[in-house]
Amino acid sequence: MRPMLIGAPAIEPVSLADAKSWLREDGSQEDELIQALIVAARMTLEAYTRRFFVTQSWRLAFDCWPTSVGSNATLCIPFAPFQSVTAIRVFDANDAAQTLNAATYRAPHSSDGRRINFISTPPAPGRAIDGIEIDFIVGYGSVASDLPQPLRQAILTLVAHWREHRGDGGDDALPKAVAQLAAPFRRERLL
Repeated sequence: MRPMLIGAPAIEPVSLADAKSWLREDGSQEDELIQALIVAARMTLEAYTRRFFVTQSWRLAFDCWPTSVGSNATLCIPFAPFQSVTAIRVFDANDAAQTLNAATYRAPHSSDGRRINFISTPPAPGRAIDGIEIDFIVGYGSVASDLPQPLRQAILTLVAHWREHRGDGGDDALPKAVAQLAAPFRRERLL
């Protein structure tokens, strides 16, 4: 399984204006730094919670179907919150892609479940490497307000911490307040 980002988030869940207000910053001299800290804080907290905050598109490439996939079988997708599958392609020996009919599988929206249920057995790939591609969408939503407020607050708090302590070495752990805000949303590693 090889994940590839194919559509990055169109927005950040915290705007530059919101971050500047939180930081009590009036000038524009540090706008570039603050914007970079917002992106870094989102990505850090996505990794910590094992969730994607803003709608984005991903592709998983498989060499072959996991042994559990067949008729009435389930394939787990290790990304959350899971919104939808946009395409499942299986490549034949001539590198021609066959897109599976959406009627042959179910992929319910889920905050955590992230699964594809196959109604009928999908065809085996004819290509030995990356013979299967699954494109899907994950994230809480496409607007900042879709993200739960504690996670937005965690981003602001982490941005403020990093701005205040830039260049300081030391502990690599998340500040306690940030970890506490994000902890209720943290997924355990099950796969």
